[in-house]
Amino acid sequence: MPVLEYAGRLVQLSDEGFLVHPREWNEEIAALLALSSEGITELSDEHWAVIRFIRQHYLSHRFAPKVRALCLATGLRLKRVYELFPSGPAKGACKVAGLSRPDGCV
Repeated sequence: MPVLEYAGRLVQLSDEGFLVHPREWNEEIAALLALSSEGITELSDEHWAVIRFIRQHYLSHRFAPKVRALCLATGLRLKRVYELFPSGPAKGACKVAGLSRPDGCV
């Protein structure tokens, strides 16, 4: 199983690079996931708007938001979300937000 080294400890990742234990997520881990999975060297305010919305939705509802809800909440067009997270909202943004692999939405 892949791991991510953070603050002297190993954080388990699934074979696809998602956190195995979403409760281990923090903003520093998000930055490491963004770099390792998406090649993003610096997270902008737009990145954080997407990440925080996805994370908050997940914590409140226990599942990832639908793409439409993500775009409405952040004010970003879907094209811009793909520019920010090249592998897309489900694979890229949800991974950086610390979710387990979404079942289908986002």
